[in-house]
Amino acid sequence: MLIEPPPVGTITSVVRTALSEDRAGDDVTTQAVVEPGLAARGRLVAREAGVACGLVVARYVFTTLDEGIAFETHVNEGDEVEGGTVLASVEGPARAILSGERTALNFVQRLSGVATITSRYVEATKGTDCVILDTRKTTPGLRDLEKYAVRCGGGANHRRDLAVMAMIKDNHREAVARQGKTLAQAVATIRQHAPETPVEVEVDTLAQLRDALDAQPEWILLDNMTTEQLREAVAIVGGRARLEASGGITLERVAEVAATGVDAISSGALTHSAPALDIALDIEFED
Repeated sequence: MLIEPPPVGTITSVVRTALSEDRAGDDVTTQAVVEPGLAARGRLVAREAGVACGLVVARYVFTTLDEGIAFETHVNEGDEVEGGTVLASVEGPARAILSGERTALNFVQRLSGVATITSRYVEATKGTDCVILDTRKTTPGLRDLEKYAVRCGGGANHRRDLAVMAMIKDNHREAVARQGKTLAQAVATIRQHAPETPVEVEVDTLAQLRDALDAQPEWILLDNMTTEQLREAVAIVGGRARLEASGGITLERVAEVAATGVDAISSGALTHSAPALDIALDIEFED
């Protein structure tokens, strides 16, 4: 299945920022020792097994530096690959390939790492109807790319930003109470303010869960609950709202959480703690 990447404008903007950060146009080493006419071929190679992601971004890194560069992918974004797999080939002026090497690898290693850890969570919940969701705990400026990587790993995007979904968290609940309002009144106010926006309420006790149900949000987030509490929450709700389990759900625990019957599990670890996948660029120079 082909996975829709972020818009071209989003990718090129991030790529230009990264190249500017690295001052790729002022690569003193390459400009001093590599002649303009030297050509090169490179291969992006996975050094370990994982899920490929970010090749579409790497393409723009190289072609932004030199439009004459040819970039060919050999796997699809979201493919499971073994160590030693050639992911893509790049060919063209050696200067541009060398100057873009680190930036391209940073993107591919990071995004493949996010896709890989997401796929492990998804694999662990097979046999259930539970969906693995990401969060807003993303690298500033890279949210759309990292959420794309989550999709490549088989997960789903939940709440991209503060406008697409309302979420009443613990601090919001305190603010609401200080203003002498009930949770139900807060949800009603949100629906008046933004009628088309779904509402989620965060709770961390079963007593709060009952209050949240009375407010009738579309989603309820069960924060840092035990597996037994999650099972009880599913029974209490009885399908009257969608349930999201969150808070310290590790890869080792995700299967038992999914088995409780919650609709979704969200994990910030998919994006804030994903280790980079080991990927290298092997370069050969042409006469």
